[in-house]
Amino acid sequence: MKNSNEKDDLVYEIRLSSVGSAAITGENVVYKPNNMDLAMKLHYLRVVYFLDKQTIEGLSPTKLREGIFAWLNYYYESCGRFRRSEEDGGRPFIKCNDCGMRFVEAKSSKTLEEWILMEDTSSQRLLVATNVLGPELIFSPLVFLQVTSLKCGGLALGLSWAHVLGDAFSASNYMNWLALSLNGVKPTYPPSLNKSPPCNIKPKKPINLEPSSIKKVGPFGDHWIMPLPCEMDTFSFHVKPAQLTKLQAKLSENDSILSPIQPFELLSAVIWRAIAKIRNGSEPNTVTVIKKDAASPIEDAMALRNNQFVGSIKAAFSVAEAHIEELAALIHDVSDSEKDQIEEMVGRDPGGSDYIIYGSNLTFVNMEEADFYGFELKGLAPRFVNCFVDGIGKEGVVLVIPSPKDDKSNAKTMDGGRIVTLILPKECMVELKEELKEYGL
Repeated sequence: MKNSNEKDDLVYEIRLSSVGSAAITGENVVYKPNNMDLAMKLHYLRVVYFLDKQTIEGLSPTKLREGIFAWLNYYYESCGRFRRSEEDGGRPFIKCNDCGMRFVEAKSSKTLEEWILMEDTSSQRLLVATNVLGPELIFSPLVFLQVTSLKCGGLALGLSWAHVLGDAFSASNYMNWLALSLNGVKPTYPPSLNKSPPCNIKPKKPINLEPSSIKKVGPFGDHWIMPLPCEMDTFSFHVKPAQLTKLQAKLSENDSILSPIQPFELLSAVIWRAIAKIRNGSEPNTVTVIKKDAASPIEDAMALRNNQFVGSIKAAFSVAEAHIEELAALIHDVSDSEKDQIEEMVGRDPGGSDYIIYGSNLTFVNMEEADFYGFELKGLAPRFVNCFVDGIGKEGVVLVIPSPKDDKSNAKTMDGGRIVTLILPKECMVELKEELKEYGL
């Protein structure tokens, strides 16, 4: 299950089991992902929560399992397995058969502080399972939860999440409800056996052009993962509040477009320009932006859904020579969602065609509003949270997520800083790091 032999000593004594819901879901209950969900089926979210010893005090393995049993009563669809419809061209659906999620137990030779400060950020991937769906869909769990006991007495909780279930905002809510369950809190309404994501959106007018943000690949049949297009590398860095303030002041001198430039737009623009400068003539003029869709909020906090905004931007000028404010303005002003076009494109052949969104273009993902630090035990939030995505295209992905406060007792409040995670072709990473030093990153 782990993919880096030279790092095996970091995580060891791995044990695998299954955990299901406490109650039986019933017969013939199905969950039907919509077209936007199916557009994301080759992608996976990996989220790692670092919890210190004080936060998990009293959380025995038995109590953890009991909390998971109760929690999964409300998320029974995540315990199901995929099937293909015989009546709808092989369209995938989830049979809610209570097969459960995979539960991974492991130990680590490193402390929490050592993991957080580790220069090789890709090592944090060892704390979360690398499962994918298929090649036998009927046996493939949609969710893995890895619990790694750290040397200091703390814990790393790794969520491996099939993106077809929902976006990062759904995934963070999913985990926050686990924390509530462990704290003895139950939802005010009973589990519903009639869950389904919103119906597929029908465009208001015919769509003639295929969206720039999605790319047809494969087909890959029942093995839902795109092979690595090249050797990819992962690198994360913490941009502290003072760094952001200094960067905003330095790059907003003109006071003509955006003042000050907001963190996501600022960091994305800096990285976009830096990548363009090292690409030697093959600039990424078209990029994809993914963020929370403010235009269609979800009323049910427990709903699983791919509700993210997906849009694309094309720069009609040299990105490498552009001012950061110009690029930030393009990112800030992106307002045309391509969700309708994506749904229509996937709906033409939902059972046979495969697509990628992450990495089809250079992709900037705004996770600032994902409530990762809402995972509170006894009122204490995680010390640190990091996030990765798998199943991406060669153009790569940049994730911008919230950072915790330095005050450990109140980590749920952002300090104004951000965690930036780059997942890009390995061949460009060394040069990119050097280029980013120009901006103090």
